[in-house]
Amino acid sequence: MSHVKTDKLSARTASGTITLGESGETLTVPSGVVLTNNGTATGFSEPAYAANASASTGAVNVDASDNLQFDSGYGSTATAYGCRAWVNFNGTGTVAIRDSGNVSSITDLGTADHQVNFATAMPDANYAATVSHVGNTSANWSECVRSLTTTSVEVIYKFTSSGSSTLQADDRNTICVMVVR
Repeated sequence: MSHVKTDKLSARTASGTITLGESGETLTVPSGVVLTNNGTATGFSEPAYAANASASTGAVNVDASDNLQFDSGYGSTATAYGCRAWVNFNGTGTVAIRDSGNVSSITDLGTADHQVNFATAMPDANYAATVSHVGNTSANWSECVRSLTTTSVEVIYKFTSSGSSTLQADDRNTICVMVVR
């Protein structure tokens, strides 16, 4: 058995490839060795984080179904459900997105009625969405999600003024929508 010691292994050309071993061979990395990836590693059959993570010690874990799990101080490990899309936008005049995540645009469907369009579609329409606004607290406001599709969520918001039971629509300056799945 040969033994080679070196500080660096480089391909012969800038765009070259280095092959370690032959088909059917096994390369072994001894325990205690730390591999550092300073770029993009591809072609690995098992993610390194899933094999050695332990949610029971408070660390992040990825289960066999690729669900992210963590304890986060609650005393038990549970699956984390992420925010799949969010937006903060101006709902008055020309609708404008202030900031967002996974939202490509807002469609103004009429007074106090907006469609939030996703940059990347949801896998199905079985997600949860919520809408809120910043504004006048003297009226009784009601915000709701009107429809859920894989590519968008429609939200509306209306109010009743003092002494009235009739819902009225009024665009708001700050509308916030969040989608969780």
